[in-house]
Amino acid sequence: MTAAGTVPAAKVLIVGAGVAGLQAIATAKRLGAIVTATDVRITAKEQVESLGGKFLTVEGSEDLETKGGYAKEASEDFKKKQAEMLEKAASKSDIIICTALIPGRAAPRIINEKMIDSMKSGSVIFDLAVSQGGNSAYSEIDKIVDKKGVKIIGISNVMNKLPLTASNLYSKNLFSFVRNLYSRDKKQFVINLEDEIIKNTLLKEQN
Repeated sequence: MTAAGTVPAAKVLIVGAGVAGLQAIATAKRLGAIVTATDVRITAKEQVESLGGKFLTVEGSEDLETKGGYAKEASEDFKKKQAEMLEKAASKSDIIICTALIPGRAAPRIINEKMIDSMKSGSVIFDLAVSQGGNSAYSEIDKIVDKKGVKIIGISNVMNKLPLTASNLYSKNLFSFVRNLYSRDKKQFVINLEDEIIKNTLLKEQN
């Protein structure tokens, strides 16, 4: 808000509501943006809305969440309906942040050429999935591609731009993992196979 009037809020679309996507929603909301987000996992809806975002979903779609909590490959019918939904959302967006990944697979191509053509000049697409092929058309690793005034940014490793923060977060994760192995009651390290984290990180030696 200024003496000359009120500046309209930026419209931000988040593709993929995992850890990075949810943080992007929270940050965009703190900056005053109008935020919408989409994810193939139905459980993401509550998380998105709890942060003040509007959840976009394909009507009548099945939940595409794996047992481990990650997304799995969508059907061609789902992709077609998703593209129709996102065409409308992309044309209204000033910023699109792409974070959708499938473990062990190439990143799904979600933002196509038609969607980018419909966006206003000056809009930005930040493709965090570029290292696995990218969610957006035209995205290239460690390059900024300009398509009719729409900038598609692809940075392969964002944390390399923030070495101190990355080191702090990495060390905290390692410390938390090791601390979880230690039993305060027994005052020794214990392999508790009932603990989901420990169970899923064990390596079995092959004879």
